[in-house]
Amino acid sequence: FQRTDQCEEAFYNFKTFLTTPPILQRPNHKTDLLLYLAVAENAISTVIMQEHQKVQTPVYFISRVLQDAEKRYQMIEKLALALFTVARRLQPYFQSHQVVVKTDYPIKQILRKPELAGRMIAWSVELSEFGIQYESRGALKAQCLADFVAELTPTTAEEPQVWTLHVDRSSNSKGGGAGIKLEGSNQVTLEQSLKFSFKVTNNQAEYEALLAGLRLARDLGARRVSCNSDSKLMVEQLSGTYQAKDTLLQRYFHIASHQISSFDEFTVQHVPREQNARADLLSKFASTKRPGQHRTII
Repeated sequence: FQRTDQCEEAFYNFKTFLTTPPILQRPNHKTDLLLYLAVAENAISTVIMQEHQKVQTPVYFISRVLQDAEKRYQMIEKLALALFTVARRLQPYFQSHQVVVKTDYPIKQILRKPELAGRMIAWSVELSEFGIQYESRGALKAQCLADFVAELTPTTAEEPQVWTLHVDRSSNSKGGGAGIKLEGSNQVTLEQSLKFSFKVTNNQAEYEALLAGLRLARDLGARRVSCNSDSKLMVEQLSGTYQAKDTLLQRYFHIASHQISSFDEFTVQHVPREQNARADLLSKFASTKRPGQHRTII
């Protein structure tokens, strides 16, 4: 082993890092609070920073061990729980400052969906009083923050991930419904069931389910979507193999094509009903609800 100048420099930098731990600063009431979230398998953590002259300094660190049921939350639920936890614990900070959450996850879009179900709706209501802003995380300017985020935040691919959309319809004497399952990047899965307040044929219901799924994907910022449906007619029409001859189906086709054009990439494929079982179940559940009733589950 030969001790080179590079070894000396690395050792010196390591000693400097160990002797200069991050010191929490008193918050400036005139400056926004920058909030970073991170999750691990068994814990959630947050760090609050403030920026002055392009230098970020830590104001507060919070971490909490996840309980048994919380460990089974989806990634997006853990991040929302981290935000909810810090907002409740540091309520005076949130009331006296503008809080900006720096994240690349679609927390804003999910928390602002009016048809959320379960615990997420309670978190959304309580967080709504603070006027929280959300921005892309961007570059990390503080070394302590970079180490914190690098250790606890899962890596994500730079290229936008393909979101998988499953859609199906159901109809009976009481009306029709749609079932939607959207699986996205960062371990996000949303399921939605919709009850139609108007009469539709099976083919029209398939298009209604597709349009609702496209809107959901767009709301969550998806740019690349792969759609699965067990409706051979709709799939072949969207692929250009079949032509829509029915006047109303032609209108559905043009509306769907217009929405599809807003994505960077979109593919649609026909799958057997057994491979679309979850969306099928959601659509049947929807057809038993009151007309116009929606429900989204994360």
